[in-house]
Amino acid sequence: MKSELPTATAARFARPAIADPQELIFGRAVRPVRCGLGLAVGAGEVYPELNFTLPPMTIDARSWPKVRQVYDRLAEAILTRARDLHLDGLVIEFEHLPPMTECPEGGAELTALLKDHLRRAADDFGLAAALRVTIVDLRDHDKPPRRRGGSAWRRMLASLEACAQAGADILSIESTGGKEIHDTALTRADVPAIVFALGVLAPRDMQWLWSHIVELAARYEVVPGGDTACGFANTAMQLAHQHMLPDVLAALVRALSAPRTLVAHECGAVGPSKDCAYENPVIKAITGCPVSMEGRSAACAHFSPLGNIAAAMADLWSNESVPDVRLLSGPAPLASLETLVYDCRLFNTAGARGQARTLRDLHVLSDAATSAQAYLMTPDATIALARAITAEPDRYRRTLAAGRCALQLLAAGLARGELHLAARERRWLDRLRRDFDALPDSEESLRSQMEQRYRGAYDPREYGMGA
Repeated sequence: MKSELPTATAARFARPAIADPQELIFGRAVRPVRCGLGLAVGAGEVYPELNFTLPPMTIDARSWPKVRQVYDRLAEAILTRARDLHLDGLVIEFEHLPPMTECPEGGAELTALLKDHLRRAADDFGLAAALRVTIVDLRDHDKPPRRRGGSAWRRMLASLEACAQAGADILSIESTGGKEIHDTALTRADVPAIVFALGVLAPRDMQWLWSHIVELAARYEVVPGGDTACGFANTAMQLAHQHMLPDVLAALVRALSAPRTLVAHECGAVGPSKDCAYENPVIKAITGCPVSMEGRSAACAHFSPLGNIAAAMADLWSNESVPDVRLLSGPAPLASLETLVYDCRLFNTAGARGQARTLRDLHVLSDAATSAQAYLMTPDATIALARAITAEPDRYRRTLAAGRCALQLLAAGLARGELHLAARERRWLDRLRRDFDALPDSEESLRSQMEQRYRGAYDPREYGMGA
């Protein structure tokens, strides 16, 4: 089936596509995407998105037949289980491991293998399905990273093209532009540097990268799905989980990441945006595009404070990723599929019986008060962030607006008793508000500060900023 994309949106989103929090709900997008083998995402139902990977093993020429065998066996077993569960729609995400992007032919070979299995399932029992391929951002290998050239970038482009030719229906990436500054800034709680990474460097890289991806996707008539701030906001989330930095800082970073992720859609991405972007509710509110989300059913991959609330706006419901290890029931990917399927049945039954908002609200209320990160994912907070971002004319100011709005929302939630924060978190919230108030309104002023503080950590030329 040729992908049917929504009408292209303007390069700049001047207002949210969804302005009413009551309309921000799972399974429904303003601009559904039809792709793959008869699958419609965001058209009224939530479908599972299953991501599985290899057990711990070396990937090289000698082990490649074993790699192929694992994917072949798992795909067969997954689709057999999908038939037994009477599943009518599924996305499989093939998330590359680095050698699969480094060797474009290998990634394409596995893409073709998985797509063949999906075609057979569509023929055998009418499964509507799509294959998402997510390549690896290889550009961090050099220090400082080369973002706009070099062998790593050429392999990434070759991998995208080879996978598109081999049968990918949706193309995605977890890009890392700005991460060379952000990682250090995060461990220092250096708010100006965090804003510089997410509001200056990352959007420039996203513009350059996604212009290429969208052009390639159009050439091969596949869907440019979207990006994630996994390397930024999920890193912060996991460090907060380990009590290495405050939850309120992780929440701030998540809000700051939304304008950066939005750039993919400004360049022409149409979703479904990738699962590990917990900023996706804001992206859905602004663009109207469908999104994939992960929560409680992704505990096989990582822990989070967002297990239920993440489902509130999901159009695809993902397990994040699970390796091929044996559980009491069987292979872990099959157990993940079953968990996702039963979650999606509940979403869709609630929708069919007119109870979708009730179920959504229960998901929200069960998490919202327990974490600053969760509180910023409520429908009201999501729409507030979407309005703040779209009210500003450029990406730096949008990043500032997202941060200011997030800190105001957290302070207001705390004052109303809707958010529970430990004393340490409340002190950090006060500090972050002071740090944010001190930020310059001009990108140029911040750049001048950062070029002195982080000289040599990044190459301005790789972000189109000259020497």
